[in-house]
Parts: sequence; C-alpha cells; structure tokens
Amino acid sequence: MAVDIAASGEWFGDLRAVRGCAQSTLRSYQDALRSFCHYVTDPAYGWPEVCEQRFGTYPVQVVHEWNAATHVQDAEAQPEKRAFTIDELQDFFDYADEQVTVARDRGRKGWLPAFRDATLFKTAYGYGLRRNETRMLDLADIGPNPHGPEFGDCGLVHVRHGKAKKGSPPKRRSVATVWTWTADILDEWITEFRPRLAIPGTRALWPSERGPRIGLQRINSRFATYRDALGLDPGLDFHGLRRSYVTHLIEAGYDPFFVQQQVGHEHASTTSIYTCVSSDFRIRTVRRAIDQTLNAALEIDDTRRNR
Repeated sequence: MAVDIAASGEWFGDLRAVRGCAQSTLRSYQDALRSFCHYVTDPAYGWPEVCEQRFGTYPVQVVHEWNAATHVQDAEAQPEKRAFTIDELQDFFDYADEQVTVARDRGRKGWLPAFRDATLFKTAYGYGLRRNETRMLDLADIGPNPHGPEFGDCGLVHVRHGKAKKGSPPKRRSVATVWTWTADILDEWITEFRPRLAIPGTRALWPSERGPRIGLQRINSRFATYRDALGLDPGLDFHGLRRSYVTHLIEAGYDPFFVQQQVGHEHASTTSIYTCVSSDFRIRTVRRAIDQTLNAALEIDDTRRNR
C-alpha cells in the first residue's frame, strides 16, 4: 500500500513539475483515479478477492484528502489569462480577414477554410462560446428569435454541448444575438460559403475540408498562428474571446444577470471572474458616481436657498 501511494505521489508531482499541468487538470486526473480505485476496491464487485487469488495482492485507494489537490478558490486561471482589449480584438479579426484575401488572391484553395475559421472566431466572441461549444454547433442550432426579428434567421444560437457538471450530460442553453454584425456574418457563412466546403449530408456548422467537422487541434493551431503573428500576449487564448464577450457586454451597460444567462453560468460570482473591465470603464463609472453625488448635493443646496 505504501508503495502504491508513493508511486501515485510521484505521478502527481510529475504532472505539476514536469508536464506543467494546471491545478484544475491535476484535480481532474486525481478524481478519475479516485473513482477507479473506489470501484476496484468495492467489496460488492469482488475484485479484491480475485486479485489476491491471482496476483497475491489486492487493490487499495491511493487518492486521499491529504495527498489530493484541493479546490480552494473560484478563480484558478493563470494570471496571464485575460480578455482582449477592443483594439486587440479588432486587430485579430482584421488579420483573420486578411489571410482570406491573401490566400484567394494567390489562387490558393485554403482561402475557404481560412474564411471558415475567421467566421468561427467571430462567432465564438459574438456569442461568448467555449471552444467545444463553438465546434459542435450544427445548422439546426441557429434559429430566429421572435423577440428580435431584426436578426433574421440568426437571432438565437442553441448550445447543446455546454460544459457539464460532474456525472451529468452536457448543459444546454440558448444564447440571444445582441449585435447585428454577428447575425450578418453567420447568415453569409451559412447561405453563401458553407455549401462550398461541406461534404454532402453533414449538418456541422463548421465542416472540415477533409471530414464532417473541424477538429479542436485545427482551431487551436489557427488561433495561435494568428495571435503570434500579431505579437499578442500568449495569455490571450481562445477562451479569451469568451472573457472579452462578458467584459464588453458589462462595459456596454448590459444587465449582469442577462450576461450570466448568456454565458450559462450558474452563479453570478463565476461571471464576475470573467469580467476584466478596462481602466477607462472604471474611470467612467467613478466619474458617473461622483457626478450623481454632486448633482444631488447641489439640488439639496438649491432647495434650501429657495426656502
């Protein structure tokens, strides 16, 4: 038993020190190992007896409270992870569009996948989607919003592959379109360009040139290539588009509860972690509060003088 626990401790140390896994990743590995050990050591299944008869030893639980990673705070993201500024986001989208033009002008076949990826990035930001939520969208997941006819057939995005709780199926939600340009780019992609790339019968919104659906590795590599070409911070990852969506909605004055529902957070505290408001926004907020206080004080003073 001591040997097994020591070996697991070495593995945990390797995950953090050598492979550089995040605290949440380490905890995920440990939870999986803890569940497996719980299964093989449960007397109801008879595995301990079978193992002792065949191998002369028996399985034991190796993940305990004292050697497992703990979840001690809500925000476990690395400090360099942040939202894009408006200028950084615009530069990123402009660069993605430029790659489509460059490839097409050179007569390269890659212009259509480049167009797909540029639209995918804009959609992820425009609806505050996670990477896999974006990847797993189908044509049927895009629909009209009866309360937003100005968005046409792209007023709602139905997310069917949201982040799941432990032991639960993927969480579903509907995300309302808030910016006209997101509906425009989606409609253009679906009606004009997607049919040129999709193989017959596929319903994926983002088809691959070699298969029914784009892969996560392709999304990651394209995103990193564009970011690095612009010299942006390595901490600006794909999830930064989602952080930017939350931040920019809050800065635009949208109700925090609406933003929370849009991104599918169960608790408002989680949404607040994603919010990286700019210094300009904080200054405007303080200025507005000061002005309101001064105006209220002046009104009281005028009332007293008129008595």
